[in-house]
Amino acid sequence: MNADTKKLEESIKRSRRGTIKIATQSKSTVAIRLTLISLIVLTVYGFLTFNYRGLNFWEAVADTLRNVVTMFGQPALSNVSFTAVLYALVVTFAMAILSTIFGSAIAFFGALLCAQNIARQGVSLVVRSIAALTRAIPAILWVLIFSVAAGLGSVAAVAGLTLACAGYLIKAYSESIEEMDYGCIEALKASGASYWQIVFQAIVPASISYLIAWTFVRFEINFSNAIIVGAAAGAGGIGWDLFMAGNFYFDLRELGFITYVAVVAVVLLEILATKVKATVK
Repeated sequence: MNADTKKLEESIKRSRRGTIKIATQSKSTVAIRLTLISLIVLTVYGFLTFNYRGLNFWEAVADTLRNVVTMFGQPALSNVSFTAVLYALVVTFAMAILSTIFGSAIAFFGALLCAQNIARQGVSLVVRSIAALTRAIPAILWVLIFSVAAGLGSVAAVAGLTLACAGYLIKAYSESIEEMDYGCIEALKASGASYWQIVFQAIVPASISYLIAWTFVRFEINFSNAIIVGAAAGAGGIGWDLFMAGNFYFDLRELGFITYVAVVAVVLLEILATKVKATVK
């Protein structure tokens, strides 16, 4: 009997039920659990300390249900035409497409400077830090920052969404490039291939499916963000119509109709993205 077997038997004897504990409590697991518990406690405390004076809970629930039924059960347009809604949807798609194109172009070259298997360590660290800082700031804040210079509208929306998209895709693209077999890169270097020959003859063909998949994932996110910034930052598009229907003239039926249009657009976009990713693979 060797030493490892003796240690195993001793650990089993010391266990209360004679079982071996496989799961370990790491610092990250403990931190996540403490965070979740803290959020639950704060949520419960918040509900218990709300000011409910003058509020009839069941009447509020009934009013909410009636509003939901009116919004989604009786959708109709009264203040804008269907053509105007479709035009606003096209504007939202255009903002998402432009921000994805510009963001993915920036992210591709940023990923080449970020991937640890082809970039220098110092440059990679700097680019990773900049991309992490860019991702830490929400897209709507980037739009508001650019709106100071360009004014509220589609230009600020595209600029803000582009920066948020680039920060996201730099991380995704660099991780896809890092999964490539380094032996192929070394073989090309040994044969005298230049940097750009390695990029376009080895890296791009090997990771193109991942790059396209991540790009479409981000395009879906950009479309959703374009709706949000249109509503919250006045950037235009169908999000602005949702804001006007829900806050300016409070037409629940029109709000429901525009919501249905946005949901159908998202579903069709998801179907298209799934087919494209399946074709590439």
